Amino acid sequence: MEKFFTRLSQSIAETAGTPYAFGCAAGFVIAWACSGPLFGFSDTWQLVVNTATTIITFLMVFLIQNSQNRDSTALEAKLDEVIRCVKGARSQLIGIEHLTESEVEAIRKAIEDETGEHSSAKVDVEDLLRKATRRAKRRRAT
Repeated sequence: MEKFFTRLSQSIAETAGTPYAFGCAAGFVIAWACSGPLFGFSDTWQLVVNTATTIITFLMVFLIQNSQNRDSTALEAKLDEVIRCVKGARSQLIGIEHLTESEVEAIRKAIEDETGEHSSAKVDVEDLLRKATRRAKRRRAT
């Protein structure tokens, strides 16, 4: 089931981003608008497009989110491998996606400061990474 859903969500996410899909959606809206006079712009006529777009949007949220989650996880694994293989890279950065947003932001700012991109108070990146990973391990243990 998981493999089927993965293939389905990836296929739909890729197809939804094509000019063909946009053309089909625009064609549907134009056909619906042109059919208005035939149906007297009735409540049922309005409900057709409302219901269709609501259902499609609802389902697309889950399919696209699944595709993004998978892509994100794959990218994180690839970057972790690059960090692991590059001499001088900080292996403590592997897995920082499990930290809180504020911890990741503090690490990002400390690295920027260390490289001299932005000037502010210097922070020991190594110390920050050690503390953040210890906190993350404690959170996972509880």
